[in-house]
This record gives sequence, structure tokens and C-alpha cells, in this order.
Amino acid sequence: MAKSKKFRILVINPGSTSTKIAVFEDEKQVFTRSINHSKLELEPFARVWDQYEFRKKLIKEALEDARLKPDELSAVVGRGGLFRPVVSGTYRVNELMIEDGRNAYGGEHPSNLGAVLAFGIGWDYHIPSFIVDPPSVDEFRPIARCSGLPEFPRKSLFHALNVKATARLAAHALSKKLEQTNLIVAHLGGGISVAAIHKGKVIDANNALDSGPFTPERTGYLPMFEFAQWCFSGKVSFDEVNKKLVGRGGLVAYLDTNNCEEVEKRIQQGDTEAERIYQAMIYQIACEIGSRAVALEGKVDAIVLTGGLARSNYVVEKLREWIGFLAKVLVFAGEDEMKSLALGGLRVLKGEEEAKTYPQKIKDD
Repeated sequence: MAKSKKFRILVINPGSTSTKIAVFEDEKQVFTRSINHSKLELEPFARVWDQYEFRKKLIKEALEDARLKPDELSAVVGRGGLFRPVVSGTYRVNELMIEDGRNAYGGEHPSNLGAVLAFGIGWDYHIPSFIVDPPSVDEFRPIARCSGLPEFPRKSLFHALNVKATARLAAHALSKKLEQTNLIVAHLGGGISVAAIHKGKVIDANNALDSGPFTPERTGYLPMFEFAQWCFSGKVSFDEVNKKLVGRGGLVAYLDTNNCEEVEKRIQQGDTEAERIYQAMIYQIACEIGSRAVALEGKVDAIVLTGGLARSNYVVEKLREWIGFLAKVLVFAGEDEMKSLALGGLRVLKGEEEAKTYPQKIKDD
């Protein structure tokens, strides 16, 4: 009996100071490399986009050093960037996607390079190029888009790649298809996303940058009157406000660290202030999970905890105390962006999923 064809997929995940690459043979990782970029190397580039040729050259050199032959690759998958709102899925990289990355449609971010790096290497190697579940995945119901001012609608911006990948794992653990489940997935890391997934679609989630619970380094929701007064006090610039919201908020603001292991060590040593703040963060996460249960009308098959913080027994057990009454709690600690990207490409190559054309919006229910 003939063996079924195996697919080799190159995965590219650009970060602020590194470009991670990996090669998967179907679901198995057979090669990985993290190409680090020093501040000195990146200094000549005015914008993230300007780093394209520099990073592409280093990726191809790394593949050559590893003696990985281009004709052995079936496809290349890049991390999705801050693009237009789209339905979840795997997308072929096209000209508009590259243009949106170049113009920083949703803001400057290293992930905007993922699509063009995949396309450039795919072009050179004569293989298809894809992205999977970018952060701009938008499946919100119309009712979830209202904020309190029509000028500022709620936007879908969450850890879509890991949330969707973990939801598939959870559905499998429940012996169901994703489309048959109602899940609350909480991605717990430096940023926190809590998503309500109804029959495979994320119908509501907090914006991981500016709302939801406070996190190890982000403020989450704030008292708006006091915040507005502070912004207009003349004591802070716009850039300082942004840095406070993302990077210097949350645990950093209270405890001067974003390292949760360090905070838990302080608690073990009797630091009552560290315990108070840490438990406040966990309490806010639990409350956010509770609000997603409302979005699902109380019909929740499981609450799923993922991301780096899900490795903490302290966090998981405290959350169980708060939310255990709502539904079964499943834990898939950490995240594997590289494998999630590879699996998205693999589903298309195997014909299990059809590649989407960017931009593709979901129809409102």
C-alpha cells in the first residue's frame, strides 16, 4: 500500500528582536532556528517594513546552513499581522495583504513582516505562501461592537492564533468538532484575551491591548474620568500614556515586575502586597471569563486556560475557585505559535480547509 504524501512546511514568525523559523513534516517539527537581531543591526531601518530584505536574506542563509533544499518544501506560512478585520482561517498571501502590511494598516508591528517574508520566499522557491488567524480576526456579533460612544466601537483584537488553535484542542478533548462546541478560551500571558467561542466563531472578546483584566504589563480597563484628567493634566505626553497602558501597567505598575514567577516567590516569602495585587489580577480574569459566559447565554461546554500563565498552579487553582461553577475547566499551558501556523497550512495542503482570499469578512449572524 502506497504511503500518503508528507508535506514539508516552512514557518516564519518575525518578532521585535528575532525571526523564528521552523520546518514541519506534517505535524512534526524537524528543524527550528531563532535568528536574533541586535539593536545595532536594526538601527539603520527607519520602519519595521524596511527590514524585509535583511530578514529574508538571513532566513535563506539559515536554511542553506541547515542543508534544507527548497524543492523539499511544500509551502511557507508566515505569522499574520495587524491587517483588516477578517474571518478566521488560513489565507493565501496576496498583493493587498502585502500593501496593508507596508502601510501598517492596523499599526506598526514586526508581525506585519510575516506575510511578505512568506510571499518573498515562496516566490523564490515556487511554493504557495499563507498566513493563519491574524490578530485582526473579527467574528463579533453586531451587539458586541457597541461601546458607549458611537465614535469608538469595540474592535476585535485578540490572540487569535493561539485562541483558535487551543479551541481545536479543547474540542478534540471533548470528543466534538469545534463547530459543535461553546467555549470560553482565556489566553493568559503578557497580554490577556478572553474569548467567547460559539460554534467555532469568536463572538466576543476583550481587546488585548486596551481592555479586559489588568495583566503582567498592561492596564486593562481603567476608571475613565480619572484617566482622562491625567491625560489632560499636561504632565504626560501621548507616547508616555501609550507606554503606561501597554508595557508599564498591571503588575509592573504595582510591583515593578512583569515576572509572575518572581511575584509568586514574593508571596511564598510572605509579601502580602504582592499577594493582594496578584489575586486582584486573577479576580479580574475570572470576572472577564464570567462575562463571556453571559455572551454564550450560560451554555458553556468548557472554560479553557492557555498561555504562559496557565503553567502556574497558583493561577489555575485560584481561577478554578472563582469560575469552577460555570463549566468544566481545561488547561493547555503555554502556546505553540509555530505549530499552530504549520497546522493551518497543513489543513489547506491536505484539502481539509480551503484557503481564503484576503480580505474576507464574516457575515453577521
